[in-house]
Amino acid sequence: MNLLKLNLHSRPYHHHHRRHHLELRQSSLVLFFPSHEQSSKLSASCASPLYSFAKYAKTSKANNAATSFSIDKNEEEETDDFEEYLAEDGEVYQKTLRLVECAMFAAVSGLSFLLSNSLAIEKYFACFFALPIVLSTMRWGIAAGRKTMVATAVLLFVISGPVKAITYLLLHGLLGFTMGTFWRLQTNWAASVFLCSIVRATGLLGNVVIASYLIGENILALITINVHALVTYILSSMGIIAVPSMNFIYFIFGFLLLLNCGFFVFLLHLLYAIFFTRLGMKASLRLPKWLEAAI
Repeated sequence: MNLLKLNLHSRPYHHHHRRHHLELRQSSLVLFFPSHEQSSKLSASCASPLYSFAKYAKTSKANNAATSFSIDKNEEEETDDFEEYLAEDGEVYQKTLRLVECAMFAAVSGLSFLLSNSLAIEKYFACFFALPIVLSTMRWGIAAGRKTMVATAVLLFVISGPVKAITYLLLHGLLGFTMGTFWRLQTNWAASVFLCSIVRATGLLGNVVIASYLIGENILALITINVHALVTYILSSMGIIAVPSMNFIYFIFGFLLLLNCGFFVFLLHLLYAIFFTRLGMKASLRLPKWLEAAI
């Protein structure tokens, strides 16, 4: 009886142990040999990371291509801008060329004035000292002419001192700048010659005043005394006994000075007009009809 009970009690244990063994076996079979549904789920779960990785790789490749394209485009734009700046009609090239030409004109004008003054041949080459300033003004504008005049004065100031620099400004620098300005504005020749003559006469008077201060003598008084003696001699030779007043002497002195400067400026106008015409700048000049027909 007891043995029968033991057998009845042991059977449920064996049955439970066997069922647990079957479940483990089924789970292992499912793990190593999954069903079609489970295999599809597993393949889907494994395919999703691969798809995301491929999508990321494709996106990164497209981004890299877009980045390289933008970099190439920026480089091309920078190259085009650089070539545009360095082109002959570019802003940087024109500014550089203007600066170089102004410096060259200033050097030529200053050195030629210094050498001619040192060799005492200034009177023979005085008509060419204002030419670089006029040429710079005609080519690059009034500001370029002013810079050329100032650069020439500074060069002479550094090389030979303030006296030569002031002398150049009064006798040639201001005249060249005034003449170049009027020609740049295409002013009538009559007005240009008259106003340039006044500038030249003023510069001569200033030069006389500076020379008088440096040597300690009133050169202007000596000139007026000699003019007074000359006028008195002429009147006495004509049988007119009269003593001219100083105002009349000053008037005669100023008239002769303006006449001398007028002839000099008129000759400069003729010479520079012919020179610029030979350079091919006739279109930028306003010449009189008789001179245009002659040229």
